[in-house]
Amino acid sequence: MAQGEAEVRVVAVGTEAIDVEELRRAVSDPAAGASVVFTGDVRDNDHERSVVSLTYEAHPGAQAALGDVAADVIREHDVIAVALVHRHGPIPIGEAALVAAASARHRQQAFEACLDLVEKTKQRIPIWKHQVFADGTDEWVNCA
Repeated sequence: MAQGEAEVRVVAVGTEAIDVEELRRAVSDPAAGASVVFTGDVRDNDHERSVVSLTYEAHPGAQAALGDVAADVIREHDVIAVALVHRHGPIPIGEAALVAAASARHRQQAFEACLDLVEKTKQRIPIWKHQVFADGTDEWVNCA
């Protein structure tokens, strides 16, 4: 469990490119011995199929759900701060769609919290991925 003044410092769902360094700075803290940042990047393939474009669609309640995930991680882990951002709309190949960050006194705590941010986001957030493949077919995937 979190001790002291653990904080959710950033939670957002938006269409702009995610500034990874800004989120790293957001969780930075003089009491932290470790900060972990995860970027979930758009790749050019999925299940051995070539992806040419990707768009995420977000439910209007996605940001509130993301806030719930961040709050749960703060309660469940001994962290100092977390930040969590998911992008929606068209996202170019190679750019980040999801960034999660956590700081803690020790590395294991930061790694575990960051992993939990990502896993809970994938399980619970109402965001859908639309992929278009090089062969002209497409696919919708429920990310939550």
